[in-house]
Amino acid sequence: MGLAAFGSALLITTGLIATSLTPADARAAEPIVGNWKTASGETAAIAPCGGNFCITLKTGKHAGKKIGTLTGSGAAYTGEITDPANDKTYSGSAAVGPGSMKLQGCVMKVLCRSQSWTKL
Repeated sequence: MGLAAFGSALLITTGLIATSLTPADARAAEPIVGNWKTASGETAAIAPCGGNFCITLKTGKHAGKKIGTLTGSGAAYTGEITDPANDKTYSGSAAVGPGSMKLQGCVMKVLCRSQSWTKL
C-alpha cells in the first residue's frame, strides 16, 4: 500500500471510529462513571441513566438504593443527592479530580455538607 492509500485508509478508519461513538458512549467515558468508596466506607456506583448520572449504593445497610442524580461533564456535576439514612434530598454538586470526588449537599444553598469519595 502506497503512502497516499495508507493516508486515505487512515482517514476513513478514523472517521468511522469518531462517528460510531454515541452520546451514551460519551457519557460512559465521563470521569464520574465507575465505582467509588464513600466517606463511610461503602461502595457506590455511578452510571449513565437517561441523560443523567445515577448514584446507587452497592454495599452497606442501604445497598441497592439510588441516592442521587447528577448532570454535567468533565469535572463539574450538579443535581440532587439523597441521604439514605433519612431519605431527605438536597441540591447537590460533585467536583471530580484525579482519583477522587468531592460531593456537596445543600439546604437552600446555605447549609452545606461535603464528603470526599475515592475512585475504586
